[in-house]
Amino acid sequence: MKKRRKIAITIGDPGGIGPEVTLKALLDESIFVECNPLIVGDRCVINEAVEAIKIPFETNIYDILETGSISNRRFKRGEPTIEGGKACVEYIKKAVELASLGIVNGIVTAPISKESLRMAGFPWPGHTEMLAELTNTKNYAMFLYSEYLKVILVTTHVSFKDIPKLITKDKVFNTILNAYKASKMLSIDSPRIAVCGLNPHAGEGGIFGKEEIEQIIPAIERAISEGIIVSGPFPSDSLFWRAYNGEFDIVVCMYHDQGLIPLKMLAFNKGVNITIGLPFIRTSPAHGTAYDIAWRGVADPSSMIEAIKIAAKLEICRNL
Repeated sequence: MKKRRKIAITIGDPGGIGPEVTLKALLDESIFVECNPLIVGDRCVINEAVEAIKIPFETNIYDILETGSISNRRFKRGEPTIEGGKACVEYIKKAVELASLGIVNGIVTAPISKESLRMAGFPWPGHTEMLAELTNTKNYAMFLYSEYLKVILVTTHVSFKDIPKLITKDKVFNTILNAYKASKMLSIDSPRIAVCGLNPHAGEGGIFGKEEIEQIIPAIERAISEGIIVSGPFPSDSLFWRAYNGEFDIVVCMYHDQGLIPLKMLAFNKGVNITIGLPFIRTSPAHGTAYDIAWRGVADPSSMIEAIKIAAKLEICRNL
C-alpha cells in the first residue's frame, strides 16, 4: 500500500480567504486518501474561522502547528495589514523549514497579499520569489496547472513596462527547461512544448518588435539542440486555443497575464499554482486573498482541494 505523504498547509493571510478555504478543503475526505495534512498557522485564527463562518471543522482531530504570530481574535480582516503580512511570512518560513528537514513531503500555501507583504517591510512580490530566496533557488518558474491548459511563465510579478528587457535568451531557455521538468513531474514523458511570442503576431518578422528574433527564437533553437520537443514562437491570440484542443501539453508564456488570463478563464476554481525548481513540492490555489468576500463564508475551496491533492501526487525532479 502506498504510504501517504505528509503535506504542510499554510493558512495564508489571516484577513483573506486563506483560513476559510483551508478548513473547507480539509472537510473533503478524499484528501486524506492522498496525504496526511499538517496545518501551519495560528490556532486563534483557525478557531475564529470555525466559529465566525460556522465551518463544521473539529480542530481537535487535525494536526495544527501553532506559530504564535497572532494571538488575539480581534485581528483585522478583509483588507491588507502589517499584522497579516508578518503572520503569513512566519507560516511560510515554518513550512519551508519542515520541508527542508524532510519532516513534510511538500507544502501547500493559501493566498497571501503582496500589499500586506510590502506593508510589513518584506521585499518579495509574491510566494514564488519568496520561496526561491528562502531555499536559495536560482532557476525557478511559476507553473499554472489545470485539466484544460498548462502554462509556465518567463516573467512573473513585474511592471508591464519592464517586461521586454527581461525577455532574454537565457531566461526563455531556462523556462523551457522548467516546462520540461514540470511535464516530467506530471508524468508526461515526451512533452510537446509551445512558446508564445511577446508581441502581436509574434512580432510579424520583426515589424512589431525584435524580441522574437533576437531572444526567443535563439532560446528555442538551443532547447531543440538539446533534444527538447519545443516549437514557436506563436501568436498568443491563437496558441491557447491550439493547446486547449490538445496540440500542445504546455505553453511557455512571456508574462504573467498572457498565461493567467486564459487559464483562469477556463479553470478559475480548479487551477493550481506550482513552483518549479524548488528542492521540494510546493503548490497553491490559483487565486488571491479575495478580501471582498473574506470572512463571509462564501469562498469556494475547489482550487485549494486541487492544490492539496496535486501536491500529494507530484514527483520531484532533481536531475533534469
